Amino acid sequence: MEIVRDFPYPTRMVENLWIPMPDGTRLAARAWLPQNAEDDPVPAILEYIPYRKREFTRLRDDAMHAFVAGHGYACLRVDLRGSGDSDGLLTDEYLPQELYDGEAVIAWIAAQPWCDGNVGMIGISWGGFNGLQIAARRPPALKAVIAACATDDRYTDDIHYMGGCLLCDNLSWASTMYSHNALPPDPVIHGERWREVWYRRMEGGGYWLEAWLAHQRRDDYWRHGSINEHYGAVQVPVMAVSGWADGYSNAVFRLLENLDAPCYGLIGPWGHKYPHQGSPGPAIDFLGEVVRWWDHWLKEIETGLEQEPALRAWMQESVPPTTYLDTRPGRWVGEWKWPSPGVVRQVRPLSRGRVGGPGAEEGSGQLTIQSPLSVGLHAGRWCSFTATPDLPHDQREEDGGCLVFDSDPLPAPLEILGAPLVQLRVASDRPVAQVVVRLSEVALNDEATRVTYGLLNLTHRDGHGDPQPLEPGYYYTVRVQLNDIAQRFPEKHRLRVSISTSYWPVVWPAPVSPRLTVDTGASHLELPVREARPEDEQLRPFGPPRMAPESPTTMVAPKEYGWRVVRDLAADHATLEVKKDEGVVRIDELDLALLIRTVEWYSHTGNRYDSVRGETRSVRGLKRQDWEVSVSTRTVLTSDADHFYLRAEMDAHEGDRRVYSDNIEKAIPRDRL
Repeated sequence: MEIVRDFPYPTRMVENLWIPMPDGTRLAARAWLPQNAEDDPVPAILEYIPYRKREFTRLRDDAMHAFVAGHGYACLRVDLRGSGDSDGLLTDEYLPQELYDGEAVIAWIAAQPWCDGNVGMIGISWGGFNGLQIAARRPPALKAVIAACATDDRYTDDIHYMGGCLLCDNLSWASTMYSHNALPPDPVIHGERWREVWYRRMEGGGYWLEAWLAHQRRDDYWRHGSINEHYGAVQVPVMAVSGWADGYSNAVFRLLENLDAPCYGLIGPWGHKYPHQGSPGPAIDFLGEVVRWWDHWLKEIETGLEQEPALRAWMQESVPPTTYLDTRPGRWVGEWKWPSPGVVRQVRPLSRGRVGGPGAEEGSGQLTIQSPLSVGLHAGRWCSFTATPDLPHDQREEDGGCLVFDSDPLPAPLEILGAPLVQLRVASDRPVAQVVVRLSEVALNDEATRVTYGLLNLTHRDGHGDPQPLEPGYYYTVRVQLNDIAQRFPEKHRLRVSISTSYWPVVWPAPVSPRLTVDTGASHLELPVREARPEDEQLRPFGPPRMAPESPTTMVAPKEYGWRVVRDLAADHATLEVKKDEGVVRIDELDLALLIRTVEWYSHTGNRYDSVRGETRSVRGLKRQDWEVSVSTRTVLTSDADHFYLRAEMDAHEGDRRVYSDNIEKAIPRDRL
């Protein structure tokens, strides 16, 4: 990583700006401004998220926003209403109030003397979501968006549900926000009212998992903020960014296909990170690309952007199965449009234990599967944050509980780009069942590396809005779309399709263990095959990563990451423990120490579906010489065939004195899930 200190535009940082909302609420912003912007106004860039601009995202914000400001932009990092140093309450994601406020923030920025009236939005995850959502509302000053690790559909491709199945990351994310959202504003910024604001947040913020579990199908709750309800509403250029280890890469392809406005896609090997800090590597000079994007759309500088492919994707090379990768081998490829005429669907029929070759005759026969709950313990995370070893392990340890179909050794290398799909003719012995399909690469030594996977709650076979129970014994034809991917399979390696009835703890299991019967006579794998092209070698290369300096810090207590599977064979009990302890870091210029710690446990006993249990404990704390606060949360989710059972606890301390405690206990009916 190159640390850049000299920029074309000298800048100044403003620690806090108050942005007034129409109802009198104040939102807090940190700003980086070119020093002469009041005399020579510049375009402005907004990042608008709830993750506390003063301290928790401070280092990342320094690295990114100071870099962009140094190239002639006013950059603002704004805390959402009810988060960080802003006034008000935050009670859920992407509420109408958040979007109204975002429009008001953009109008306020555009009217400032240091802004020339043109505004762009950038964000990763939450900030990518609301960037797209606000763009669909068409505020006049918003001229372009960069959305990283974001989605156009809040139900199908967020942290809550996948294929109509409940993601277990839903629980950990809710617990994280339960503690994070309950922290107070900094008294240095907020003054003597900080404690009053703190208590109001703890009492009124709520535990969001309750709402997410109350909406188990794609209803109006999820349609709000999903721009795929009306792609045409987005009329500004969009750069859509993700990584193959991220949970949001599918949306890049849908945005490229469906937006009327100019759209450019960038997908690397990374997890849930901005690409200049991307891991697995290689990281790239993403901030250089960001400046180039803003120069083109906000300053009308000819950058050559429109003479380049609409999609740049990292074609991954084969790697042995491992839970952590420093760098993923591969190369960049480009597509001028999506869907691409250069990507051809190749159909390979399934038969007993076999993936046939292209054009082979369909096999016949019926195969049954009723997977153990242990399938999924080595699956890694739905969305890799690359802070723990959270990539999938050798798939042979999962395949023992699956129907497995292998191809012959490939006679030549095979490359795919896009979404593989598996069509199944399948029957269930239960009215509610899920099917999990994985595509793996099998090496010469039989090691199996997962390439991509897909999930489908079979009650959602005809859509996510109106799930219908299965008629036991009746055969349905379903299509399971796997996550988009770019992958090169070497000669002599094999393709493997694995089918299971559970994937715990990636997703919560069905109410009762189902048994599926697959008719291979009407089942096949479809691959999006892309031939290697010499012109890919002529693509403009990305430079090595650069960023501005971060604020100086001191490590007070070390980080500790862990990912452990514990199997008690005597008790027939299994537990996955995920530890993400960021230690204690002091921001020197603020004399403020941050504590961030989360531990998760997912367990089950035997194949008892009523034994699955998720528990998360999370702590967030702030400390300086004369001030110390912390919020600890514990959440537990269990279920039986009819209900989910949710328990949540919060304890807040000022110094060593507990000042607030809350307990929530709810039973939520299962909705064909």
